[in-house]
Parts: sequence; structure tokens; C-alpha cells
Amino acid sequence: MKVNRPANGRWLMADGRYPNSTRPESTTRFGIRSVTCLATLVLSESVSLAAEGSVLEPSNLVSPQTLSTSLPWLIGATVLSIVPAVLLMSTCFVRFSVVLGLLRQALGTPQVLPNQVLMALSMFLTFTVITPVWQESYETGWKPYAQSADGLTAATFEEALPKMLAPIRNFMSNQIETAGNTDGVWMLLDLQRQRAGETDTSEPQDYDDVPTTVLLPAFLLSELKIGFLIGFKLFLPFLVIDFVIASVLTALGLTTLTPSTVALPFKLLLFVLIDGWFLTAGMLLASVH
Repeated sequence: MKVNRPANGRWLMADGRYPNSTRPESTTRFGIRSVTCLATLVLSESVSLAAEGSVLEPSNLVSPQTLSTSLPWLIGATVLSIVPAVLLMSTCFVRFSVVLGLLRQALGTPQVLPNQVLMALSMFLTFTVITPVWQESYETGWKPYAQSADGLTAATFEEALPKMLAPIRNFMSNQIETAGNTDGVWMLLDLQRQRAGETDTSEPQDYDDVPTTVLLPAFLLSELKIGFLIGFKLFLPFLVIDFVIASVLTALGLTTLTPSTVALPFKLLLFVLIDGWFLTAGMLLASVH
């Protein structure tokens, strides 16, 4: 077919249409060829596995031999995925993050203080508080169990686990008792007993008799309550500044100005003059007993 070149430099067919490019066609052919090769490899592998022992049959996938090798890996992966959540639940990270989040809201600077900064500060403050507890847990529980592999001790995992959990449980129970949030422990304990049908069991005498499944959520609820109480106390001075600025703007007739925008410099000035960050970090660390 005849192809003409107009004055603008673009090629046209004789009927006035632009010629089709061969690039998409070659790309499509390459993609089809790649998918075909991949499907051939998968099919060949499936045929070879089936020829070896019919591994791909449903009856073999759920056989006791297959499940005995796959279930430990599945359980291990599940446990590793929930370990960070359990570590956060057993530390003061929730308290610190709630307080810093409310402080950011009180200052009115959501863009200046991103979540990464607040989470990093909360994490490092948490490490400062919880490191001695983890060190004690390692020395009393994990270290003897690790030495048993070398034949130095005869500790088993069943014996080492309560020793590893004891310092963490003491830390959580101390925070609950100091904050006066013991009612949450008994509420969760009663609910667990009712669900399990254990209404005739005796009441625990101390926190050592409380199950860990009850102590963890009770501690988390206690930390949330403490965090909101501290955040409320931090919020009040900045709320007063907002009220004063709003009243002044209304009295001057400057209704077009947003009180939060005008109050932001005064909030930052007050926070810097009182050395707010060090006061807040010191107060958070002092709140942990």
C-alpha cells in the first residue's frame, strides 16, 4: 500500500490513516511467548511430581505425614507474626503513643509531627523503661534454657517459660496496682470463668494466680486509661489558649480569621518556653513505676 508523507513530517497511508506501529505487536508476542514458557515449566514440574508419588492429590496433601511437617512451620509463622503485638501489649508503648498523639492534637500540628516521629519517640522511651525488665527475664529464664543445649544446665522449656514471664507479669501487675485499675482484672477474670463454666473456683489471692490471658488485656486497658488521663491534663493549657484567642478575635470583629491558625504561634511559643518536650518525656518516664 502506498504511504505518503505530509508536510508535518508524519507518515500517512493512502487512505489518510496513520500506519500501525509494530512495537505493540512485538511486545504482545513476547508476553505470550513468556507466559507459554512459564506454563510449560509449571506443567512439566507438576507431571514430574505426580509421577514420583502423586504428591498433588488432595488425599496426600492432608495426610498425617504431610501435615506433621507443614503444621510446625505454619504455627511458627503465626507465632512470629503476633510477637510484636504481644510485646507492645506488655509494655508502656500504648501509654506513650496515646499521650504524644493527644499532645500533637492539642498543639494543632498534625503535619509538623508525623506518625513516624511520634512512634519512634514512643518506642525509644519504651525501651528505656522496659529494658531492665527484659534483661531480668533473659537472665532468669532464657539464659538457663539456652545453656541447657550445651549441657551446662538441665532446664526445659516448660520450666523456663514461667521464669521468663515472671518479670513481665510483675511489671504489668505493678502498673495496674499503682494506677488503681484492679477492677478491670476481676471483670475480665469473671467473664473468662463464666465462658469456661468455672463458677465454683476460688478467688485468686494475688496477681500470681491471675492467668496471663487475663493480665494482658487488663494491662492494656489500664495503659489506655492512664494515657488518656495524662493527655487530658496536657490538653487543658492549649485549650485555654484557643478559648482566649477565639474570644479576642470575636471581640475585635475578626471573624474571618481561624482561631486555631492564630493560636498556633502562641501554643508553640508556650511549649518552647517551658521546654515542653523534655517535660513531657520526663513526665512519661516518671509515670511508670
